[in-house]
Amino acid sequence: MAEEEKSIQEELSLPILLADRVIKSAQEAESSKLECAELAKQADRLYQKLRSAVRLTTTTTAFYDRPLRRISSDVSKNLERALALVRKCKHSRVLCHVFAISTGADFRKVSGLLESSIADLTWLLSIFDFEGGTNLSLPPIASNDPNFAMVWSSIAAVQMGHLRDRLEAANNLASLAGDSDRNKNMIVQEGGVMPLLKLLKEGASVEAQIAAATALLNLSNDKEKVRSIAAELAVPTIVKVLGDSPAKVQVVVANLVSIMAETEPTVQDEFGRENVIRPLVTLLGMDVVLDDPKLQSGKPSLHSLVQINKELARDPSLNHVHHSNSSSSLHSDGNSRGGHHRKDREFESPELRLELKISCAKALWKLCRGSLLNSRKITETKGLICLAKLIEKERGELQSNCLMAVMEITAVAESNADLRRVSFKPNSSAAKAVLEQLLRVVSEEISPELLIPAMRSIGFLARTFPAKETRIVNPLVTQLGHRNADVASEAAIALAKFVSPDNFNCVEHSKAIVEFDGVPQLMNLLKTNSRDQVNGLKLLCYLALNVGNSKALEQARALNVIEGTARSVGAQHPDSRELFARAVHHLTLYQAGAHRQAYGP
Repeated sequence: MAEEEKSIQEELSLPILLADRVIKSAQEAESSKLECAELAKQADRLYQKLRSAVRLTTTTTAFYDRPLRRISSDVSKNLERALALVRKCKHSRVLCHVFAISTGADFRKVSGLLESSIADLTWLLSIFDFEGGTNLSLPPIASNDPNFAMVWSSIAAVQMGHLRDRLEAANNLASLAGDSDRNKNMIVQEGGVMPLLKLLKEGASVEAQIAAATALLNLSNDKEKVRSIAAELAVPTIVKVLGDSPAKVQVVVANLVSIMAETEPTVQDEFGRENVIRPLVTLLGMDVVLDDPKLQSGKPSLHSLVQINKELARDPSLNHVHHSNSSSSLHSDGNSRGGHHRKDREFESPELRLELKISCAKALWKLCRGSLLNSRKITETKGLICLAKLIEKERGELQSNCLMAVMEITAVAESNADLRRVSFKPNSSAAKAVLEQLLRVVSEEISPELLIPAMRSIGFLARTFPAKETRIVNPLVTQLGHRNADVASEAAIALAKFVSPDNFNCVEHSKAIVEFDGVPQLMNLLKTNSRDQVNGLKLLCYLALNVGNSKALEQARALNVIEGTARSVGAQHPDSRELFARAVHHLTLYQAGAHRQAYGP
């Protein structure tokens, strides 16, 4: 670590001094004079190249010194061996004759080492010569691992080269990072992250930014590398580029946000603190019109007024957004960046606009997973309404990503009462818009990829619905009979949240399930879905506890079903055995004539 802290000039001073000593000691040799003279010539060549390297480091800004430090260390070791050898040649004549016989092989070996050092330095100086074209040779130091040379030369070009060289080198790093984890580790360890971030931030060309973002994306495949990237202050740079770049760049940068947030959850809140949600929502809603009277009705809540005032205090440029009734689209990302690119976006192809929205929706999905900060930021903007509109109008991957984002937000809301009360209260226009689309998906769609996140979202919000909202229960009951076992099981999980003792309206919701003929479908699910019976059994137990006197439960022989199924399921889920026992006991009280079997926890 102490050596790493030295300046590169201090690092080079040692081999320069050693080369000078080899030359002087060789001149004083009394034996093996020819061999010593040859070593002196090699030392002189090293001396000249080392001096050239020093001049390069002092005249070049942002010099990439990692390979020079590595090669300098090897050069010093080889010169030390050469110095020790030539010093032995300064002896009495008798000893010199004996020494000359025994050291011929040593001279050849040391000479070979110095030649390798000369070749290493020659290659190193050539990769900094950006006027001389690409150097495809392989230095001896990288003979056992050719990728070292490619990584070093590419990083040097990204950091120090002309724009054309930087673009080509960034593409090389992206390709190398995509080949293997070993290459990824090498690029990160050899200092490749900072030059890539600099290239991304400068915005010298669209192609260069895309190449840099792609390389960073390919590096972000595990927690340690994502942490290394974030440690280089990557998050503020990424957010800035996302807010002020052409759409082609924004697509790749949004994908970078997704992969970083998914791979290392600790960066989610770091992105949130840099307010990445705002540009993502802005880009996602670039074509969304929010002038629906249903969404504009109602007075703003005290919380929303406070939030608006906070935003205005941070950025007065938002004034026109909050005070203009005619502004109905999400074209403000909360600051003055990106204005000139918005005009360009009007001329972009529909395919590119769709790709950008897909990437932004996926980034929001990954950012909100388990993150209260990011989920709250989306609900404090027009993000929920935007997601609802896209779920309604779009199809395919964009619709699916928007549903997944809503699912993650509602999952956080389930475990956070404040978020649930503020953002999903019954009279909230955004909450109403989201709920309408969730119900529409559950009622009309057939794809499990859409049905499952929609049902999960409704289940996560189960505690927000009043008892009179029976229309929410009916579509879920219908899905209990879905031919896809996963969909039917998810319907049971969602309904269980409505009738769980944690839900204040559990009795009313239980009555609604019975009224919508949910018991027969639930019984059929328990018979046919042998792979996952526990969720259906929990739902049945909750119904037994809440409406145990129901004729539907008696006709379906619910007591016998619970007793029979609980025996096989209870062993695999011991934490639910008490619930099963309570349900059996409760049904026994209401169904006195039923066939009873003893069941205990």
